[in-house]
Amino acid sequence: MSTSLFRLKNVYYSYPWNGERVRILNGIDLEIPYESFTCLVGPSGTGKTTLLNLLGLIDRPDTGSLLFDGEEVQGLMERKAELLRLHKIGFIFQSFYLIPTLNVLENTSYFALQVFPSERIALEKSKEVLDILGLSDHLYKLPSQLSGGQRQRVAIARALAKLPKVILADEPTANLDAETASRTIEAFQELQRREKTSFIFTTHDPHLVSYAKVIYKLRNGKIEGRGAL
Repeated sequence: MSTSLFRLKNVYYSYPWNGERVRILNGIDLEIPYESFTCLVGPSGTGKTTLLNLLGLIDRPDTGSLLFDGEEVQGLMERKAELLRLHKIGFIFQSFYLIPTLNVLENTSYFALQVFPSERIALEKSKEVLDILGLSDHLYKLPSQLSGGQRQRVAIARALAKLPKVILADEPTANLDAETASRTIEAFQELQRREKTSFIFTTHDPHLVSYAKVIYKLRNGKIEGRGAL
């Protein structure tokens, strides 16, 4: 078994624009251990979100090697990548992506219902996470009836409820006040203790960074440094 949850070697990534390729990542080398709290930090536009998308198998590198949970994923068929994303990877996006016609509990359990063997277990896990995040009084509200911070917490709950191997989070505390952000980080830590979940964040939040065990600093599409707390 691999000792690293993710291992990237000489990874390059670019996207097409006006008939040319725009380079975003320039030879990324990194390893992320199992059961880690890892932060990706650096100026805006330096490639943090792009790197997160590669780790989440949403995008694929142009060149280089990307291993996830001991498996090379560069050449995976899309169906296999979809199954890995469903069962092993949870996403927390800045834009929430809640389904407007589903209530809080339905949004939270959306993926859990596809992962767990019964509806009862999926709903139990979803309610448990919502309770930890202080949303038990809002189970049957629609997203339009929630504040921005509450919608962000529902998006977080949806990622946590299916108990994935790793959570990938793009600025997860950006829309939260200081008290709610602290409560959310505590929920991350509790899930890590109980389920051995790994967390990988992009963030500008120094409070969230202070909890990281591993910090990768990106600049101009490259790893500028690696720190540890």
